[in-house]
Amino acid sequence: MDKNRKFKSGFQYFILAAGSVVMLVPFLWMILTAFKTTSEATQMNPFIIFPSVWKKDAFLSVMSKMNFLRLYWNTLVLIIERVACAVLTATMAGYAFGRLHFKGKNLAFSLVLFQMMVPSQIFIIPQYLMVGRLGLLNSSFGLLFPGLVTAFGTFLLRQAYMGLPLSLEEAARLDGCNIGQTFLYVMAPLTKSSMVALGIFTALFAFKELMWPLVVNTEQNTMPLSAALAKLQGQFVTNYPELMAASLLACIPMVIIYLIFQKQFIEGIATSGGKL
Repeated sequence: MDKNRKFKSGFQYFILAAGSVVMLVPFLWMILTAFKTTSEATQMNPFIIFPSVWKKDAFLSVMSKMNFLRLYWNTLVLIIERVACAVLTATMAGYAFGRLHFKGKNLAFSLVLFQMMVPSQIFIIPQYLMVGRLGLLNSSFGLLFPGLVTAFGTFLLRQAYMGLPLSLEEAARLDGCNIGQTFLYVMAPLTKSSMVALGIFTALFAFKELMWPLVVNTEQNTMPLSAALAKLQGQFVTNYPELMAASLLACIPMVIIYLIFQKQFIEGIATSGGKL
């Protein structure tokens, strides 16, 4: 019995370790390619994994071409704005859909669910026209515009509010609280874990988003990291060591943020039950 249990446990650890190695291979390949020459990075010999000479020329080249401090700042501002707007709007909308009763609630929530089912690329042209009519192209608000509200966040917070007992609202009303006070002082503080999960997802989505920043922004003063990295990809020829070096430098802020907020990150993912 003990042998079977040990074998099953060892097999599970082996599968998890193999999966971890598979997930780490692209990251390791990015690091190794960043220190190679262009000829080494593009040759077809599969047995040459490590660079013959570890060179930092690619890092020096991309740092001279790209203002990383400005790109870091633009990306950080975008992430903070997206997280603040998403959490604020989703918290209020989720409470309205989950706990309040009003005409057309089911229809309105059905439209929210419908937006989640439709690919986000469909909304790019209408959003671009709206931003253009407002004169907000090449601006920080133009980058923020699609993230002012979030259908996923509304659904996530609605489920969180629906899981709270009705007795909390009844006790608050007996104490003389109106709807706003009940939401602000009683219900909202109990959904902090879901807010953290939404903030984590929103930050990751904002950091990885590529198509919208390329469409709405052409100036480097307001460009985030994702769009700046995409411009390193040439139409006919790509300098892969420079591209990998820039990608490695772009990963540093998110790695630092993860190391600082590792506990909150894991708790948020576990609470939401979601997948990246």
